[in-house]
Amino acid sequence: MKSVTSDQVVRFADMFAAMGTETRLQIMRELLSAHPQGMVVGEIQAELGLSGSNLSHHLDKLKNEDLVEVQREGTYLRYRANAGALQELLAFLYSECCTRSKAINPKAIVKSCA
Repeated sequence: MKSVTSDQVVRFADMFAAMGTETRLQIMRELLSAHPQGMVVGEIQAELGLSGSNLSHHLDKLKNEDLVEVQREGTYLRYRANAGALQELLAFLYSECCTRSKAINPKAIVKSCA
């Protein structure tokens, strides 16, 4: 990732803050496990044991930060992890990885996450 603007840093910080609760992190993991199909709300609710209003609150926060995408399918809402936004976030984290010490090759870190 080339030079990062202050607006991008703010955006990435907001994305991290949105995932900064146990419940939202669990939601993201569930959606990533079902990628690219995603999950309907009832499936997420059944997996995590959350009330509808609680789940809705958390999904709205993730959606507002562009971490999840939603699509209406009849009476259902299908949520998907926004893989593109997550890739940008990881690229931001690793763009300067170990550039001073050269102790670890950044590509090795990204490869181990795949």
